[in-house]
Amino acid sequence: MKIYIVILSLLLLVGCQVNKNKLNQENNNYSFFVGTYTDGDSKGIYKYQLQQDGELKRIGLAVESVNPSFLAMSANKKFLLAVNEINQNGEGSVESFLIQEDSLVFISKRSSGGEHPCFVSVNKAGFVLTANYSSGNVGLLRLDNKGELTALLDVNQHLGSGINERQEAPHAHSIWFESGNDTIISADLGTNELWFSHLDTIQQKLISIKPYKLSMAPGAGPRHIAFHPNGKWIYVLNELACTITLVEKVDNDQYKMGNSISTLPIDYKELNTSADIHITSDGKFLYASNRGHNSIVIYNVTNDGSLKIIGYQSTKGNGPRNFSLSPGDKYVLVANQYTNNIVAFKRDKTTGLLTYMSQIEVPSPVCILF
Repeated sequence: MKIYIVILSLLLLVGCQVNKNKLNQENNNYSFFVGTYTDGDSKGIYKYQLQQDGELKRIGLAVESVNPSFLAMSANKKFLLAVNEINQNGEGSVESFLIQEDSLVFISKRSSGGEHPCFVSVNKAGFVLTANYSSGNVGLLRLDNKGELTALLDVNQHLGSGINERQEAPHAHSIWFESGNDTIISADLGTNELWFSHLDTIQQKLISIKPYKLSMAPGAGPRHIAFHPNGKWIYVLNELACTITLVEKVDNDQYKMGNSISTLPIDYKELNTSADIHITSDGKFLYASNRGHNSIVIYNVTNDGSLKIIGYQSTKGNGPRNFSLSPGDKYVLVANQYTNNIVAFKRDKTTGLLTYMSQIEVPSPVCILF
């Protein structure tokens, strides 16, 4: 009888351990949403899974939506936001959805404040920012605790132009909440500047603040930004010049231009535009994507904030418009817009280098959101 009890106890222990291991294994699988262009085979926003071994798995269509080209998630992970580049009246829009397991449930849709919105972000208080590329302005909305979007609260119009043929007018390409305060930074490819404003949470307005604007090198074309975790260094990805510029935050919340570094090998002379930029949570490595060279450039962040190129990784596809670091920075996932595939690379946390793991077919992928 005692032997039977011992054996039964061991079986239960083993069974519990197997279940625990299975649970841990499932917890290491990360799901993510993909924004797409729907002028081809795509129908909207899709959901996929990055498994612990680096394999990618399709879950399915999460919701139908027209050209959901950029995505953002609320701080509480309950709601997803998407910008739609074109709707019936010519203006873009912002949609909000409830995240419900593998599906997205539509909640609300509001004007983005301009034409062809290409970026959306949301802070912990639920304020939502949109960057409207064609009309060169930025919009402010708010998301309530039920996931409902307000109508537009404010719109700021950019003015100016640059020397490149694509800089004939303002083209707001992204807009960011600077961590730890109410400073808003917008990158405008057309005016060739960073625009600074303050979020007045009482009036629910965007108020211009000094230095107001910061010019990049002529023709650079700022597109996206990465913030170093130390809060002092900002890295600006310049789409047209294919460079990254260090901007340093100095005393009295002022910003100073630093050095720029190319995203391309010295001997590469073909057409290229840079698209996306991300920094690791430890601040040691920075990555950017090249469309044309079709690569991820890998940088080491030095002690003074400058960047040193340590390698290039082929994206195994054409048009890497967007990429993302997985939770914990273990993997880098790249969305190749023109070859309809997302590619997973494992990241070496010591060297920063990337190793190909897998890829999966995705219709016209343009944004990855964990």
